[in-house]
Amino acid sequence: MTDVQPIRWGIIGPGTIARTFADGIAHSKTGKLVAIGTRNPDKPGLADGFAGARIVHGYEALLADPQVDAVYIATPHTGHAEWAIKAVRAGKHVLVEKPIGLSAYDADAIFHEAKKAGVFAGEAYMYRLHPQTAKIVELVKSGAIGEVRIIRTSFGFNMGRFQPDHRLFANDAAGGGILDVGGYPVSIARVIAGAAAGKPFLEPEKVSGAAHLGQSGVDEWASAVLKFPNGIVAEVSCSIMAQQDNVLRIIGSEGRIEVEDFWFASGHKGGVGKIEIIKGKDRETVEVHEDGWLYAFEVDAAGDAIRGGQSQFAYPGMSWADSLGNLRVMDQWRASVGLEYGVETSAKRVLNIAGGKVVAGNAVPKRQIPGLSKPASVVALGFEFFPNFASASLTLDSFYEAGGNLFDTAYVYGAGKTEAIFGDWHTSRNVPRDEIVLIGKGAHSPLCYPDMIAKQLDQSLERLKTDYVDAYFMHRDNLAVPVGEFVDAMDAEVKRGRIRGIFGGSNWTRERMDEAAAYAQKNGKAAPAALSNNFSLAEMLDPIWAGCVAASNDDWKEWLNNRQIPNFAWSSQGRGFFTERSGRDKLDDEEIVRVWYSERNFARRDRAIQLAQELGRNPIHIALAYVIAQPFPVIPLIGPRTIAELEDSLSALDIKLTPEQVRWLEA
Repeated sequence: MTDVQPIRWGIIGPGTIARTFADGIAHSKTGKLVAIGTRNPDKPGLADGFAGARIVHGYEALLADPQVDAVYIATPHTGHAEWAIKAVRAGKHVLVEKPIGLSAYDADAIFHEAKKAGVFAGEAYMYRLHPQTAKIVELVKSGAIGEVRIIRTSFGFNMGRFQPDHRLFANDAAGGGILDVGGYPVSIARVIAGAAAGKPFLEPEKVSGAAHLGQSGVDEWASAVLKFPNGIVAEVSCSIMAQQDNVLRIIGSEGRIEVEDFWFASGHKGGVGKIEIIKGKDRETVEVHEDGWLYAFEVDAAGDAIRGGQSQFAYPGMSWADSLGNLRVMDQWRASVGLEYGVETSAKRVLNIAGGKVVAGNAVPKRQIPGLSKPASVVALGFEFFPNFASASLTLDSFYEAGGNLFDTAYVYGAGKTEAIFGDWHTSRNVPRDEIVLIGKGAHSPLCYPDMIAKQLDQSLERLKTDYVDAYFMHRDNLAVPVGEFVDAMDAEVKRGRIRGIFGGSNWTRERMDEAAAYAQKNGKAAPAALSNNFSLAEMLDPIWAGCVAASNDDWKEWLNNRQIPNFAWSSQGRGFFTERSGRDKLDDEEIVRVWYSERNFARRDRAIQLAQELGRNPIHIALAYVIAQPFPVIPLIGPRTIAELEDSLSALDIKLTPEQVRWLEA
């Protein structure tokens, strides 16, 4: 131990792995165990294995303890994200036992909180910090077996029989092999593929999985094949009901590397790790002698990062990007075998990620939109990108808690998944329906016909778990159908009370909107009073999708200004054009190049960059502020994929551009 003040560790969840980690702290160079947080402080034998540590009653009490610098989270998987975020918000550094979250979306939320708090957050894959891992990477990079072709590895054990009370068999505890031990073979495969490519890790371009789901619905044994962009194929497997050999095999063009019991390196208490290099009949053993305790390496790596003011592990530890990539592979693996835990469904996941009740906030300003009886947030949330309820609920919760109440859905998004997710979300959170402004859309091509509106709205309302929408759009136009037939169909839904606000056209032309309004006035029908076309600082040159209509040019702006019809604008931030993904010399993204690249748009982008620098913001913030600052009602539809992206977009809402700044941006 040095004279430097040790990192004072607390542990939440005093189980078996916590005792092993405590041994690591005891044999580390940088750490000292000072406290254990438990909900059952009177449990017999609790102090065993935690010598010298105070027993603190309750996890919250541990987080409030000023004598604790860093917290190791060792609860069951389902508590990792919640307690990691609570610890971060309490100002503690955190090391979370793998997996850091149930999904990459959970992990991203943790890292976002850690970034805001300025603390360290890491995922505890202990083998990654052991010198044996570094030696294997060195051998791969040196070409010891030539060009790497195939990686085979497993982490599997046999529990012997189904044990319904054990966490590994509990669906609601996210049991099974993939989350418990599957991340190990996935992690090392990505590291080896990365080493072969001269990178810290590499992401697979394809993941295909298979699994046996047992009687409780968890994976009892599972395998996956990962195909990497450099041609390497990895075969990984895990199990809780099958004893596997747990050998790491790296097969190259000139031989192979084999390491037995790889995950435990040279042993928990040190020893000799053996790496076998096999070329034909020749076998060479590379020994890694190490007296250090296995878990002490991650304690010291975390301690070094904390002392150095770093927020994440240095390589070969799991950086944030590494952890996110690892979990994305596991997400794909689970999706490919149909594995969803009960705790991820709306019936069980009724609180936010930090374990709190979802309550409306007021940070996002609201405005009165012509035709709507309720005030609506100045931006609308679209969320068609998410694979399931668990991932989407993170963003939905955050938007609502920030004060957002305007939500954008459509019959075709995710073949109805988006609508179903929203229905599950607002009912599971008990969000008052009269506080929500809900947008629906129907009659998308090729089913763009008036008679489809009622039929699709029947299904939409059932999925949305409501009996009305506040705004409704015909998702496309069909010029072969007289416009009056569309107006008649929408008017009928207004009279039925299933549209209780405004309706209009999404991707409709000015001419058809005017024709529809004239027909409604002549025939005593409800008139279209809203639009949902693209509008942004960058003018769309070529439709993103067939049938799309942009309303960003001067003729459209004059029309919108004269009629003051609200436009719920999609792709309002230019779909990446105002980020670093775009640039005059960046031609990799076909969509961005095709849709946005013109000298007129680049000139606007240049001015957005200049103004952003003057205001201390980002160009994409200026792009969003430009849309909101129009002299006619434009409501941007934003589609963040993470909480971080959501909060970044919402941070632009305090920018109030003057009319002069708006004209200057347009020039």
